[in-house]
Amino acid sequence: MARFRFALCNEVLRGSDFAAQCFLAAQLGYDGLEVAPFTLGDAPHSLSTAHIAELRRSSADAGIAISGLHWLLVKPQGLSLTDPDKMVRARTIDVMRRLVTLCAELGGEYLVHGSPAQRRLPDDNANDARAWAIEALWLAADAASSVGVRYCLEPLSRNETNFINTIAEAAEIIETIDRPSLCTMLDASAATRVEAEAPAALARRWLPSGLIGHVHLNDTSRQGPGQGDTPIAPILRALDDGAYPHWIGIEPFEYVPDGPTSAARAIGYVRGIEATF
Repeated sequence: MARFRFALCNEVLRGSDFAAQCFLAAQLGYDGLEVAPFTLGDAPHSLSTAHIAELRRSSADAGIAISGLHWLLVKPQGLSLTDPDKMVRARTIDVMRRLVTLCAELGGEYLVHGSPAQRRLPDDNANDARAWAIEALWLAADAASSVGVRYCLEPLSRNETNFINTIAEAAEIIETIDRPSLCTMLDASAATRVEAEAPAALARRWLPSGLIGHVHLNDTSRQGPGQGDTPIAPILRALDDGAYPHWIGIEPFEYVPDGPTSAARAIGYVRGIEATF
């Protein structure tokens, strides 16, 4: 009996149109598709009502859910939470709010705020930039609360960004903002690179806090789960023991040997682990 809901990050299949992505992910055994908005067009925050309905129809026809959104600020170009230009920040906040609405309209449950380049703190005014970023996240969390979705701050490794590298750092910001929709998440690859504890230990420590709103499974090799040295079975065991209730995203960055095969291998690997519980 399946214990977890697994979603494939859809950029893995971005060589195909959205309907084909939904069909293939469902046929492979995924429960959901986690959508990177940049795969939907150059202005994903401004999709028409008809386009959103088409996306929902494609997922429904394939029998798969749109679980949520991630990789939020790639498009439109020029977004930043920390730019000294107030107009750039205002435009970024507008996109964030509208993506929250898009997530809800697609039937998604969460947004993952990674986008490391768009949150990097500059050396010369880091304190101001940090305050600007927190304000933007505050407003995004308010928008998420209004439509009933989770807004997840994704800790990422220091070679990607210098802002929010650990779950503890994310938790501090969540406490400051104090909105029920705001949470953090566990990314297996990033956690292995930056945290003092292994991902499974982090899951056991942080799940009781209620702050873990999402999980990404991947490997420090940047390939899929099971294609490197990152232990995945202990993470899934910790999530099972902690009665983790949310989605798990499968997020490789390098598709070996190709996107569809990487997606197929990953779901077979994690379902195989799940079957041993």
